[in-house]
Amino acid sequence: MLDLLLPRRCVVCDAGGSRLCDACRSRLPRVEPPLCARCGAPTAWPVQRCRECDGRRLAFASARAAVRYDDAVRRLVAAWKERGLRGLADDAAALLPNATGDVVTFVPPDRARRVDRGYHPAERLAQSAGERWDLPCDALLTRPLTSQRQRGLSLAERRRNVAGAFQAREARGTVVLVDDVYTTGATASAAAAALRRAGAARVHVVTFARATRV
Repeated sequence: MLDLLLPRRCVVCDAGGSRLCDACRSRLPRVEPPLCARCGAPTAWPVQRCRECDGRRLAFASARAAVRYDDAVRRLVAAWKERGLRGLADDAAALLPNATGDVVTFVPPDRARRVDRGYHPAERLAQSAGERWDLPCDALLTRPLTSQRQRGLSLAERRRNVAGAFQAREARGTVVLVDDVYTTGATASAAAAALRRAGAARVHVVTFARATRV
């Protein structure tokens, strides 16, 4: 009945039938090797550190993403995050690169944004990913303070904005940290640092989308 009243349309091309049609799914720009071994940025050839992460102290061991953050992916993420189309998290999780570890967790929102949306997109993505990877999903991180939105900030401003923003419960072994979009890595690194302080041996970051500069 709901589909009759509110027929499903693709959030990318507006075609009827599903929230993400097969044609648009197949055209999503996948992040393919060669990649930077540390931050997962696409590179001309495999490197241990690229221009984006060379000289930076990153708290995570590696970062990987499914797709490049282009206009089509931006529309998909906006529909999932801002329009409340929660089922798109399952579509996104199906595209994530495989990950191994002891537990999956996610980058938490501050309280104001969670109240605003009524749910947390990264949490839903992490839960779906954990089911696919056969790993438990646990909310290890909290974000007690409200911080400025990262959008539009420089790298230095992003790092200052999230410095000390996260707290973590006791963590052990390898933690897979899930988020929706990797832009500069500042948020992922700050969250990973909190997990390391709480006892995690290493943190691997997996995101649905990644901003690229090539």
